[in-house]
Amino acid sequence: MHQPIETLDIRPGATLLVSGPEIAAYGFGHGHPFGPDRHEAFMRAARAAGLLERVAHLQPRQATREELTLFHTSAYVDLVERRSREGTGYLDGGDTPAVPGIFEAASWVVGATLRAVEQVMVTGGRAFVPIAGLHHASRSSAAGFCVFNDCAIAAEVLRQRYGLERVAYIDIDAHHGDGVFYGFEDDPDMLFADTHEDGRYLYPGTGARTESGRGRAAGTKLNLPLPPGAGDAEFFSAWEEIEAYLDAARPEFILLQCGADSLAGDPITHLRFSEAAHAHAAERLCRLAERHAQGRVVAMGGGGYNRDNLGRAWTAVLAAFAAHGEASG
Repeated sequence: MHQPIETLDIRPGATLLVSGPEIAAYGFGHGHPFGPDRHEAFMRAARAAGLLERVAHLQPRQATREELTLFHTSAYVDLVERRSREGTGYLDGGDTPAVPGIFEAASWVVGATLRAVEQVMVTGGRAFVPIAGLHHASRSSAAGFCVFNDCAIAAEVLRQRYGLERVAYIDIDAHHGDGVFYGFEDDPDMLFADTHEDGRYLYPGTGARTESGRGRAAGTKLNLPLPPGAGDAEFFSAWEEIEAYLDAARPEFILLQCGADSLAGDPITHLRFSEAAHAHAAERLCRLAERHAQGRVVAMGGGGYNRDNLGRAWTAVLAAFAAHGEASG
């Protein structure tokens, strides 16, 4: 069974931050692009910006096996648990190492996102989870440094536990959110909008404009690939299409994967956004959520391998959330 929601004295509509050492531990060693220093890089930037005094803090929790298998196969969960104990090999074809303790760390990341979702369902408002948004993991495999897909599990919790019918997933990471897209490609009720670097130039090589769902879900998903070197102007143009798609779909809850690897200067991608793109997405989604989703938005940090960029992009998201809450409170 899932863990009970902790009773907290949080005012309705507050802006929430879920952070802590348990999710900071998610990574593949110092010196790895996805290293355990990413959490502190964000916290340092948020502290310097004076944001930590403007938000309510939540501790993460660890996801249960029942929650992991809402999206992932039992066989895959067993594989992660076993290889995490052994601490050798890979969880996919060679990108995602089975470092010791990765099962527990990944379970805490999922639990942190679910903690945010649970609290937002109780009090409304917005929440940000820095080390989350592991959008590449499929139902039966790790991929691209992502062990468990907290984004997809959160969507399933919202649909199965809370009975929501229209959950929206929006992704502005440089990489296509393939684990989420293909996990729900044939599901017409799962809303999906993703702008990313064109897959002809960047991992995972997917997310063409023509990929818009299949079967009963044909035409219900939105993929907007951008060429290498695309910057804020191209992002704002794509965003207008994303917002029109969401307005027409009227989501009941919004999940945002706001990877910082779309900023100029990331070591493994080629987009050239500034943090203004992330601030704009966060602020516009807050407004859209007020219209359709009772104000409910949860953002997950996603990728980002330049630590300064990561701090700027995620701080921009959290600042936009806090400013919206202060203006409407």
